[in-house]
Amino acid sequence: MLGFLIRLLPFWVREPLLIAVGSVFGVRIMYLAVRDEEWVPAGIGTVFLVFTAIRLHTVVQALRTRRNPSPVASADGVVAHAAAQPQPQAGVGQRPTPAAPEKEPNAWGQAVAAVAVFAALGAALWLGPQLLPSDDTTPQAASCSSGEGEELPSAYKKTPQAATGDELCKALNRSDLAQLLGTPAETATVASGTSNTAPLTDGKIAQPEAEVQFDTYTVNVSATYNELSIAQYVKLMKFGEETDVKTLAVLGRPAVFSSDHTMRIEINLGSGGSGGPVEQGPLARTLSVAFDGKDRGGFYDITVWSTSGALPDDSALLAIAEKVLPAIPERTV
Repeated sequence: MLGFLIRLLPFWVREPLLIAVGSVFGVRIMYLAVRDEEWVPAGIGTVFLVFTAIRLHTVVQALRTRRNPSPVASADGVVAHAAAQPQPQAGVGQRPTPAAPEKEPNAWGQAVAAVAVFAALGAALWLGPQLLPSDDTTPQAASCSSGEGEELPSAYKKTPQAATGDELCKALNRSDLAQLLGTPAETATVASGTSNTAPLTDGKIAQPEAEVQFDTYTVNVSATYNELSIAQYVKLMKFGEETDVKTLAVLGRPAVFSSDHTMRIEINLGSGGSGGPVEQGPLARTLSVAFDGKDRGGFYDITVWSTSGALPDDSALLAIAEKVLPAIPERTV
C-alpha cells in the first residue's frame, strides 16, 4: 500500500523523498553499527546508502535532460516529430499570435520542498531515542509520599510550627545522599516520613522522623521538640550504654556523636502469629544537633546503620547534616 502511494507521487516529489529517507536511515543505521560493532546492521545501512546513491544519480540525469532537451524517440527507434497539420492562414495584415507557452511545474521548487519536509522527518527519527521515553529498566529512586490530608497529633498543634515527617523526608531524600554516604552508584529503595510523638510522653512531645534506605545503608532523621539540651543529653549518655561519644559543633550549634545498637524484632506471621524475642541489632552511629546555637532545648538526630554492621565515616554524617538541616524549615521551640 505504501509503495503504491509513493508511485502515485510526482517524480520531483517522489525521488527527493526517497533520497531523504534513504540517507537518514542509512547514516543512522551505519552509526549504530559502528558504535555497537555489529556487521549485520552495517550491511543494511550499506544497502540504504547504495539505494540512495542510485536515486540521486537518477535525479541528476533528469535535471541534465531538462536543461538539454533532445528529440524523443518512439518505441521503434524512429524519432518522433510533430505531425504537420495545416495551420489556419493568418489574415492579411494580421500578425500571427504566438502560442502561449505551457506552464510547467517548478521542479526545483518541488524538490526543495520535499527535501525540507523529509529532512525534518529524518531529524525527528534521529533525535527520537533522546527525546522520547525509553524502555530503560534502571530502577527509579524512591520518592516521599505526600502527607497532605494527614491529621497530625495534638502535640504538633501545641508546638509552634513543628516540622512534619513529610518535610523531614523531603529534606533527607536528596539526589546526592548516596554520594554523601560514599556509595554514589546506589539508588534509594525506600523513602518515608511519619509524624510521631516521643515515647513515654503520653503523646505530648512531637517527634517526626524520616527514613531513606539504600542497599548498603539506611539513614534516619528525627526531630525531638522537648526541653532537653545537647549539654544535658551528653550528661545522660554517661549513664547509658552509648559508646564512642564525641562532642563538636555543627553549623554553629552544639552537637554530639554517639553509637548504640539497634533492635532486631522477628515477627512470625504463621498460624500462631507469635514473634521472637527482641534481639540486639547492628551498631548505629548517631549525630545529634541542637535546634539553635544557644542550645535552648530540642535537637535533630541523624542516624546511619547497615544490616552488615558496617558504618561510614563520621565525615559522612557531618556532610549529611550540613546539607539536610538547612533544608528543614526554621522552627520555634
